[in-house]
Amino acid sequence: MRIKNKYPFRKAMIMVLWPLTMFASHAQDLKLTDTVAGIPVNYDEKMVEPYVLPDPLILLNGEAVSDSDTWFDIRRPEILRLFEENQFGISPGRPAEMSFNIFDNGTPAFDSLAIRRQVTVCFSKDTGAPKIELVIYLPVHSRNPAPLLMHISFLANYTLIDDPGIKRGEIWNRDRQKVTAPENSVFGKLDVKPFFRKGIGFATFYYGDVEPDFSGGTRYGVRGLYLQPDQTESDPDDWGAIAAWAWGLSRAMDYFETDTCIDANRVALLGASRLGKTVLWAGACDQRFAMVIASCSGEGGAALSRRNFGETAAHLASPQRYHYQFCHNYKKYSENLTMVPMDAHMLLALIAPRPLMLQTGSTDRWSDPKGEFLSAVAATPVYRLLGKEGLGTDMMPPAGEPLINTLGYYMHEGGHGIHPDDRDIFLEFMEGFLIPVKHP
Repeated sequence: MRIKNKYPFRKAMIMVLWPLTMFASHAQDLKLTDTVAGIPVNYDEKMVEPYVLPDPLILLNGEAVSDSDTWFDIRRPEILRLFEENQFGISPGRPAEMSFNIFDNGTPAFDSLAIRRQVTVCFSKDTGAPKIELVIYLPVHSRNPAPLLMHISFLANYTLIDDPGIKRGEIWNRDRQKVTAPENSVFGKLDVKPFFRKGIGFATFYYGDVEPDFSGGTRYGVRGLYLQPDQTESDPDDWGAIAAWAWGLSRAMDYFETDTCIDANRVALLGASRLGKTVLWAGACDQRFAMVIASCSGEGGAALSRRNFGETAAHLASPQRYHYQFCHNYKKYSENLTMVPMDAHMLLALIAPRPLMLQTGSTDRWSDPKGEFLSAVAATPVYRLLGKEGLGTDMMPPAGEPLINTLGYYMHEGGHGIHPDDRDIFLEFMEGFLIPVKHP
């Protein structure tokens, strides 16, 4: 374990190069409100009521988990099922008709620092069905298959990266219509070159390719492919939008396993805000992902639900907000947090023993940075059972001091999302726990 203050936040850098766009919650900025969707919001630590977390190492029958076989064979499936049935919903497997169209195979990019691939991931033979437009950059000087950072984005590839060779693509606009992706965003372009210099590839796709981010969008996304012809409403445990986005990440991994230039055993995930929740769930469901980096995932992600601070499960499940991102059972769960024996620390435990970094912001009280840290503390016993140190401390570090361990934590000075300096922390985390690691 190392705690360092190597990368102080530079206040002059106000442009967030890892964008969140208009879809970020209205309450996720510095303006703190008393109620959201008519539901009270608590920002006072003194008002956090006592709570008891379920033990991730106690089986549903009350027996203790004392070895890795019991964890992987019994307890982990139990916990995964709890989250499927009560929060994210149950997702289907790989579609039988899925195919890959590689229409750009090895074009030099960024002054020949990398080669670019563009792949359309088709889920169905129906040309009108949703499909992922995946862009991949691989470092040219890598002699072996390269490790890869898979970033799920709020922006279209063309808007996110300064590369005129990228397919323009489409996005969902505020009027819930698909339109041509804009050339630029208010957040500027993402500089991906530092990853190539470290020997790490970079891939991204627009989350709206998989599923639109609005209520009533099911029939327009991949979930619509699995509806019965006469079905008008989802079952209580059917997958929500977050599970659909996570499912899309697994379909990207299906392609990575076919590309001999990519080390599919060393693929890390990165997402912010609701896409931070998404990468946590993708990493929990799909153990092929070697690492997860979740930015400001908050409630429904890394923050403890039983800790009444900032956004709560009731806020998320409100019909006025993000109920469509979860299964219908989530509303029932949100109304009584003690009803189901699970909480966010158990979601983190599903990633163990793989490296996991939680990145937060000191002023992002809506997402509850302390709640994310305490969740990591509570997940640490599972990492230890599986031979890893986990978080390595129960003392929350101050802003600007990264906690670099198998279960890492970093709180930058500032608000919601990923700041430019955070990339240095991500690179250090990947250098320490992804690049040297080659799974059998």
